[in-house]
Amino acid sequence: MNLAARAVLVWVFAALAFLPMGRAQDAPKPFSKEELEQIVAPIALYPDSLVAQILMASTYPLEVVEAARWSKANPSIKDKALEEAMEKQKWDPSVKSLTAFPQVLAGMNEKLDVTQKMGDAFLGQQKEVLAAIQRLRGKADQAGNLKSSKEQNVTKAQEAGQTVIKIEPANPQVVYVPSYNPTTVYGPWPYPAYPPYYPYYYAPGAALFTFAAGVAIGNALWGNCNWGGGNLQINHNTYNNFNKTNVKSGDWNHNPENRKGAQYRDSASQQKYGKGQQQGAKSREEFRGRAEQGRQEISRGGADGFKGRDGGAGDRAGGAGDRAGGAGDRAGGAGDRAGGAGDRAGGAGDRAGGAGDRGGMQRSGGGASAFDGAGRGGDARAHSSRGASSRASSGSFGGGSRGGGGRGGGRR
Repeated sequence: MNLAARAVLVWVFAALAFLPMGRAQDAPKPFSKEELEQIVAPIALYPDSLVAQILMASTYPLEVVEAARWSKANPSIKDKALEEAMEKQKWDPSVKSLTAFPQVLAGMNEKLDVTQKMGDAFLGQQKEVLAAIQRLRGKADQAGNLKSSKEQNVTKAQEAGQTVIKIEPANPQVVYVPSYNPTTVYGPWPYPAYPPYYPYYYAPGAALFTFAAGVAIGNALWGNCNWGGGNLQINHNTYNNFNKTNVKSGDWNHNPENRKGAQYRDSASQQKYGKGQQQGAKSREEFRGRAEQGRQEISRGGADGFKGRDGGAGDRAGGAGDRAGGAGDRAGGAGDRAGGAGDRAGGAGDRAGGAGDRGGMQRSGGGASAFDGAGRGGDARAHSSRGASSRASSGSFGGGSRGGGGRGGGRR
C-alpha cells in the first residue's frame, strides 16, 4: 500500500471516529439534579393534583399561551360556565383545566421559557422530576415551613419503599394556591449556580408562605402524582365529567398533536413523540416566535379579540397564518430572536420581538437569566424593529407546523 493510500485510510478512520463524538456533543445533556430542583421549585409545594396538571400542561407550551389569552379576555366566565366554554376548545384537557386558575396560567405564559423547560424535563425525565419535587418538600418540611392548615392537608405515606409527602386540599372542592419565597421556604438554597425560579403566584415582598383566595374547582382537577411509580395518573371519573369523554385508563399519556409543532428538546422525546415533526432547531425557533407574539398580544390588550370566541381551528397563539422568525431572523445579542409577522388574532401588522428568549431553553445553567427580558415592553419593541430589518433583508419567514389536537388531549 503506497503512502497516499495509507494517508487516505488514516483520514477516513479519523473522520469516522469523530462523527459520533460530534453528535454526542450536539445532543443536550439530561437535566442535572440541581437544574431539576431549580425548575420545579415554583410548584413543588402546590397541591398534588395541581402539580400533576401543571406538569402535563407544560408539555404543551403553545396551548398555554392560547389559553392565557382566552382567560384574560374572559375573566367573568367561571364554574359551570367555564366548563361549558372549555368544551368548545381543542386544547389538551390539562391546559383547559388551568383556566380555573387564571393567575397560575398567566404566570406560566409570562415565564414561558421556564414553562417549556419544565415540560422538556418532565417528558424526558419523569421519575427524576417527581423525585426532585419530593426532595424539595422534604427540605421545606425540615425547615418547618410545610404544615397542615385550614387550606391544605400535609401527610406522609410509604410508596414503593420510600416516604413521600402528599399535599391535598383540606376541602376537596376548594383549592388554595400557595405563594412562597423559594429562596427561604426550603431552607438555605444549596445551589448558588442554580437559584430557584419563583412561583407563578408569588408577589415579591410577600410573606414567607401564604395562600391566595380559594378556587371552587368543580371537576377541573383530576390529575394525581404517582410518587412511588414515578408517573402521573388521572381520576378517570372526574376527567370524563370535565372533558365529556369516556376514557377508562388511569395513566396519563402525552399527546403530540397538542404540541403544535414545538420541537422536542432531546432525541429520545423526539423519537417517542415527534415523528413527522420538522427536525432541527428551526421549528423550535418558529415556536418561540409564535409564542412570544401571543404573550405580547396579552400585554398590549390584544386578548380582547378572544372575548366571546369559541376557539377551534382559528384560535392560535400567533394565529393560523402566523409566521415566526426563522433561523435567519437574528436581533443582535446571542439567543435573542426577532420574529413574528401577521398575528391575525391580534390584528394584521403586529410584530413581536423575541424579548423573552434568553438562554432559558438551550443553556443548562439558566439561573435567573431565564427571566431576562420577560415583560419588558421597550426591549420587545427594540427587538421588533431590528427583526423587521432582518426580515426585509432576508425576504422570508419561518412557517411552523400546525397540530389538530382533537384526540382527547393526551389520552390513549
